[in-house]
Amino acid sequence: MTDTRTPVEYRPPLDDAMARFPARRDTVRPQIRGTGVPVVVTGHRRDGVDPRIGLELRVDDSLVRPVELHELLARVHAVLRQLDAGLTAPPSDPKPRYFRFCGWQLDSRTRRLTDPTGAPVALTKGEYALLVVFLNAPQRPLSREYLLQATHLHESVSDRSIDVQVLRLRRKLEPRPGAPRIIRTERSAGYLFDVPVQQI
Repeated sequence: MTDTRTPVEYRPPLDDAMARFPARRDTVRPQIRGTGVPVVVTGHRRDGVDPRIGLELRVDDSLVRPVELHELLARVHAVLRQLDAGLTAPPSDPKPRYFRFCGWQLDSRTRRLTDPTGAPVALTKGEYALLVVFLNAPQRPLSREYLLQATHLHESVSDRSIDVQVLRLRRKLEPRPGAPRIIRTERSAGYLFDVPVQQI
């Protein structure tokens, strides 16, 4: 039997009014919950847009405008690739206590990170903040600006210094920091925490 159904073309909604109309945050939640439709939030800094809105709403990505067209397209294409690969995760507890990945575990209450052998690994404030952002958005490309804003690192470091923080975190998580498998660099998009994360 031939399938005559019309193919569905996924087009991620682009919402750029989240900051000016805070009430819309409550309307986005039910719209995206359980639908499987990816959502990309954009907004202007002058309107008070905070990239952490993306984490709060569990959307697939968020950008501060103005943004270059090639970066926007790269981020949208990355989200669509995740959808095609079945990597778009369902909504989870907004404040999980434990994060587990590749044998590692992070306790968000005590801020205690343990490696696959159970040994504790010390994290600086910046490394912990960066890791939490990655763990809340696994397998999603995150721009440098997004990471700076979401971790508050923009208050004390320059835009490119996020690379230094990522390098330090890689040295603690990756068996081979020079060939990272957990935190990968996404060309024209930023960084990607490229392993599944279990939130408990």
